Amino acid sequence: MAKELATQLIEQLQAAGVQRIYGIVGDSLNPIVDAVRQTGGSEKGGIDWIHVRHEEAAAFAAAAEAQLTGRLAVCAGSCGPGNLHLINGLYDANRSEAPVLAIASHIPSKQIGSSFFQETHPDRLFNECSVYSELISTAEQAPRVMHSAIQHAVGLRGVAVVTLPGDIAGLEATAETPVPASFRPATLVPDPASVQELADAINAAGKVAIFAGAGVEGAHDEVVALAGLIAAPIGHSLRGKDFMQYSNPYDIGMTGLLGYGAAAEGIEDADLLLLLGTDFPYDQFLPATRTAQVDRAAHKLGRRTDVDIAVHGDVLPTLAALTPLLSAKKSRRFLDAMLKKHDKLMNKAVGAYTRNVGTRQPIHPEYAASLLDQVAAEDAIFTADTGMCNVWTARYINPLGTRRLIGSYLHGSMANALPHAIGAQLAYPGRQVVSVSGDGGLSMLLGELITVAAQQLPVNVVVFNNSTLGMVKLEMLVDGLPDFGVDVPDANYAAVARALGFHAVRVTDPTRIEAAYREAFAHPGPSLVELITDPQALSLPPKIKGAQVLGFATAMSKVVLNRGAGEAVSMARSNLRNIPRR
Repeated sequence: MAKELATQLIEQLQAAGVQRIYGIVGDSLNPIVDAVRQTGGSEKGGIDWIHVRHEEAAAFAAAAEAQLTGRLAVCAGSCGPGNLHLINGLYDANRSEAPVLAIASHIPSKQIGSSFFQETHPDRLFNECSVYSELISTAEQAPRVMHSAIQHAVGLRGVAVVTLPGDIAGLEATAETPVPASFRPATLVPDPASVQELADAINAAGKVAIFAGAGVEGAHDEVVALAGLIAAPIGHSLRGKDFMQYSNPYDIGMTGLLGYGAAAEGIEDADLLLLLGTDFPYDQFLPATRTAQVDRAAHKLGRRTDVDIAVHGDVLPTLAALTPLLSAKKSRRFLDAMLKKHDKLMNKAVGAYTRNVGTRQPIHPEYAASLLDQVAAEDAIFTADTGMCNVWTARYINPLGTRRLIGSYLHGSMANALPHAIGAQLAYPGRQVVSVSGDGGLSMLLGELITVAAQQLPVNVVVFNNSTLGMVKLEMLVDGLPDFGVDVPDANYAAVARALGFHAVRVTDPTRIEAAYREAFAHPGPSLVELITDPQALSLPPKIKGAQVLGFATAMSKVVLNRGAGEAVSMARSNLRNIPRR
C-alpha cells in the first residue's frame, strides 16, 4: 500500500525522537494530524497530539520542552491565522536557542499567489524568528526539507519552520527518506594565544570580577574554582542563575533591571571584568572598564560592550586551559568587600519584607515568593511570567543545582509561564512544575487552563494577583509619567480554575499562604493558588540613577495632583523596602 507523504514526514520526526506535537487541528493540517493519530500515541511508541487552545501556547510549550530537555520539540499550526499565531512563541524559542520545529500548513498549492482565502506566506513570515524556513512544493522534495529542518534546529539550536500545503501533504510519498544524521555536539576549544592573553590580563589586574551567563552550564565548579584562585566575586545574569548561584561562596547576585545584591557595584569597581558565556543585552549595566569575554558564538563577542580580550570557545575547555596559567591573588580585599556588601543588601533590602510580615495585608509578594522557595520541591521546575513575577522569582527562588527556572528572558513576552509549564510538565511528568503567573499574563492566555485540565497535568499555577501590570507601571514612573492604563479588572481566577476541575484556593490572609502551597502541591492533579498581593509593590533596580529618582519624584507629584496624596503615600510605603540600602 502506498505511503502518504504526511506519514513519511511524521516518521522522520519519530526517528528524530519527537514524542509530541503541540497545536490545533485545521483543514490544511488534517493530513499531518491523521498521520500522528496513526502512530498510536506515546503509549505505543508513537507521537502524542497535544491540543492547546491557542497556537501561541503551542510554540511556548515546545520552547519549554526543548530548553529543558535539549531535544527537538515540535509545534504546528493550520494555514493562515493558525500558523500566524505561532510566531510569538517561535520568537521566544529562537532567541532562547531552543531546538523547535514548526509545521506551518499552507493553502492549496495551486492557489498560492492568488490572494486566496486565508493566504499568507509562512516561508517569508518566519524568516526573522528561525534558523531555517522552507516551503515544500513537491513530494519528491519533502523528506529532504524535513531532514534539513531537523538538522538546522538541532545543530544551530533554534527554530526551523517547514511550510507544507495541505494538498501536498496528502500526496503519495515518492522519495526515499534520508537517514537521520545523529551527532554529538562538539566542544569548542579556544586558540592558545587567546587564552594566554586572557591569563596575562588576569594576572596583571588588581581587582577581577566575573559575570556569568547561561553559557557556564556544566562549568559551575570550574568557575567557582577560578573565582577562588583570583579572588573574584561572581555576578550572574537571570539565565545564568540556574547554573551559577547555587553552592557558590563568591556569589554577589544579579545585575540589570531585575537585579539584586552587589553584582552591579562589583562589576563596576573591577579593574578587569570577565564575561563568561553571557550575551547580557542591557549595556547600561555593563561598566566602561577593561573587559574580557569568553563565548562559543563568535558573533556575540563584543556586541554588547567594548571587549579588550575576546576568547572564542566553550567556557569549560577555556577554563581548563586558562587555570594553569594563572597566579593566585594574594589580596582578597576586593572580594571580601563585595561579599560583605552583598550580604548586607540581601539581608537589609531583598530580605527586608520577607520577615515579620506574616500577618500584614495586603500580601507582600516578596514574602509569598520566599515561602514558595521554601515549600517547593528540591527539583521543581519554575516557569515565570514576564514582569514582576520575573523579579520575585529571580530574587527569592533558589536554584539549588537541581531546580530549573525558565521564562521569556530574551523575548520578554507576557503570558509565557502557563504554556511553558505545560511543555515542562509533559517533558517531566514526575517532577513538580510551578507556573508563577501574574494576573495580566494569566488572563492573556487564560484558555490554557483548559489544556491543563483536559490533559490532567499536575501543573501548579501560583497567581500573583495585584490587579495591575506592575512592570509597566514601574516603567511609567521611572519615565516621570503617572501610571495609566495598567489596571487589570478584578477577577477571581481561583473560581475559574475550580470550574475547570482544578484544586484552587484564593488567599488574602498571609498566614494561609504556606498551607495553601502545601495543599496544592500535594494534590495529584492540576492546582491553582491565587494570592491577592499589594498592588503598590514595585521593584527597583539594584543601582538607581539620578534620572530614575527624578522620574519617580515627577511621577509622584502628578499622582498627588491627579489622584490625591493618599495613593502616593501608600505607594511610597509599599516600595521603601525595595530601595537598595548602601
